[in-house]
Amino acid sequence: MTTSAAGQPLIPQPPATVAALRQAIRQIAPAALPAFTRELDQAADQSRQGSDLAPLQRFIAQWAAYVHIQRRPGLAADLRRWEAHAESGNATQARRAASEIGRILDQAHAAVGLHSR
Repeated sequence: MTTSAAGQPLIPQPPATVAALRQAIRQIAPAALPAFTRELDQAADQSRQGSDLAPLQRFIAQWAAYVHIQRRPGLAADLRRWEAHAESGNATQARRAASEIGRILDQAHAAVGLHSR
């Protein structure tokens, strides 16, 4: 992964298109490419079967938020830390972690101007 200076994003936020998000993931989180491709295929299949663009729109929103988070190493580390607390903590820690994870995801979705619902 590329490093950033003084907390700056690793790359600019890309446009919310499949090609731009794929390129961004290739740069900042290449290990996520198989999941990206698998989920894209699933969303495309669901969209075709239902003659509905909603699955593809949710896919774009989810991955745009993922890129928003991953291009900021500090924010990505915070998310990973809260995810670990959610998995290994007691009930109180898990609730706090879930709240923090939700806050980070909500802010990411708001930042990219897309909604996953």
